[in-house]
Amino acid sequence: MKKDRQPSGAISFFSNFEAKLKIVGLGGTAFLLMTLLLFVVLWMNVLPDNMGGALFTLVIFGGALYYLGSHLPIFKSYLGGGSVFATVGAAIIAGLGLVPSSAIGTVRNFISTSNFLEFYIVSLIISAILKMDRQLLLKSAVRFLPVAFLAMVANFFVVGLVGQLLGLGFVHTSLYISFPVMAGGVGAGIVPLSTIYGSALGLPAGPILSQLFLALVLSNLLAIIGAGLLVKNTEQSTWNGHGDLLKATGEMRVKKAQPVKIEFERLLVGMMVAMSFYLIGLMLHHLLPSINAFAFLILVAIAAKASNLVPTYYEQSAVLFGQLIVQTMTKALLAGVGLALLDLSALLETVTWQLAICVIVSVITIALVAGYLGKIFGLYPVESAVTAGLVNNSMGGTGNVAVLSAANRMNLIAFAQMGNRIGGAIVLVIAGFFVTVFA
Repeated sequence: MKKDRQPSGAISFFSNFEAKLKIVGLGGTAFLLMTLLLFVVLWMNVLPDNMGGALFTLVIFGGALYYLGSHLPIFKSYLGGGSVFATVGAAIIAGLGLVPSSAIGTVRNFISTSNFLEFYIVSLIISAILKMDRQLLLKSAVRFLPVAFLAMVANFFVVGLVGQLLGLGFVHTSLYISFPVMAGGVGAGIVPLSTIYGSALGLPAGPILSQLFLALVLSNLLAIIGAGLLVKNTEQSTWNGHGDLLKATGEMRVKKAQPVKIEFERLLVGMMVAMSFYLIGLMLHHLLPSINAFAFLILVAIAAKASNLVPTYYEQSAVLFGQLIVQTMTKALLAGVGLALLDLSALLETVTWQLAICVIVSVITIALVAGYLGKIFGLYPVESAVTAGLVNNSMGGTGNVAVLSAANRMNLIAFAQMGNRIGGAIVLVIAGFFVTVFA
């Protein structure tokens, strides 16, 4: 009898473990077996260098790290929870060499070279815009953009003055801290910024890019943590809109959208709608290269929504597809950012206390100013501080996702991108003038 009971007990244990623990939709036993499978594949160095290998790796790492960050006592309460832990934890794992360099390369190629990140962001933006009430979208946009731009202006002067007091100088602080953290990320931000500086100063862009990258990475990490802390500590405050940006009253109050039945064909339709807007943005960017493709994408989507040009069927399909991407890929993408795009060791080796103080001041200032101005302009201060403030001290697309995820405000991705891309483009123009005149 004892021989019969033992297998039954083991089966019962794994059955309970499967039912009680859920990570990215997988039961505990299934997730454990898949994690073991990934470790064996990594150890044997046979992870396929393609989308399948990258996705399997990211879902496992993202799911595990997000789950841990959401349950660790101090981290979940004070340091941004699962979103921050998935990003920073993955960066630490990569920095310690616990993941083979070939696997890191596979993940980097998938996120950057294959541009899964842009695919993810486009899906979110179109879903967020088409899901919004038309009247509320327009009223929010005309209030949001002045808040974002004025917060960036205030941040420029405050950080510059702090840098002057610390002995860095106003000009140096502006060029190597203020501008890079507000330039809109890496590809659309500090890369062209380093070229602008190099051309004006007669220096190679490579060494300049390394200096700009340091401030941006540190600012991005602090913005993510700050977003999580801000939302966590204002849950009961009237300043917290719990995901709503505009204080809607009376005729502006949003009607609850009816849930749409999920159909596989509609997911494909939604993807095609999102990609159509993306291609229009790229086409317009080709005609006017000085304006970012995402800025065009957002403006065209808002114009289409405001004009009621997109039929309900296609709007709903795009929203469905965006929700699919958010709910299934966010944790994986956060882990990918940490594994492939954040180099914490390089950051710790080269950061100075003056730079750290300036970046801390930058993150706090832009959040406070954006929150205060948001209140004046009729926005919820918490949402305004996150979308018009903290995301403008982040690493562009990846930073927007991480900051909004930490704040649980992913539905505001369209506004975050709007301020980030348009504001970043303005920063590049001003920085070009500034380096030519003052450097």
